[in-house]
Amino acid sequence: MNVPQAKTTIADYLDYERASTERHQFVDGEIFAMAGESLEHSTISANIIISLGLQLRGKPCRVLSPNMKIRSGPVEAHGTKGLFSYADASVVCGEPRFHDTHKDILLNPKLIVEVLSPSTEAFDRGDKFLRYSTFLDSFTDYLLVSTIEPRLEHFTKQTPNQWVYTCISGLDACLSLPNLGCQLELAEVFDGVEFEA
Repeated sequence: MNVPQAKTTIADYLDYERASTERHQFVDGEIFAMAGESLEHSTISANIIISLGLQLRGKPCRVLSPNMKIRSGPVEAHGTKGLFSYADASVVCGEPRFHDTHKDILLNPKLIVEVLSPSTEAFDRGDKFLRYSTFLDSFTDYLLVSTIEPRLEHFTKQTPNQWVYTCISGLDACLSLPNLGCQLELAEVFDGVEFEA
């Protein structure tokens, strides 16, 4: 008979994560090491951060790198429920709010960007989006980015329970992000990325 392993508490995860040289996600008491990323994935993430960063300069919003954790879940330091994750990019508007005084876990992202990988796509599209949309009041825009073709999928919050889906593709296309006053030219997002025929 297998003995169930005890779940890790949020407090223990944060102690472990802050002492680690690698990044780990926390999902309901389980810790998962973050895998490395492909050249395409890394290039796309950097392109989006550069584009958004330039457009947001001088505005009350800022783009954050993939090293900023995002918490989506109940607030129970000694509990095991919740998600602490790393997005490929995020945008916060106004004063950032944090989980604690370390200021390394954001509570109020407006935009979250996930560059899709085969190993994480189902989670990014499903449970992760559900947790983000349930627990993050500030969250209005979710962007899923393909690495196999020039395609962006954008979810925009209309009401607490309604999101509008937009999908655009092709290097001549442009995605408008009205909540941020920005746009993403797909030619810029996918600059330097070679797609298989």
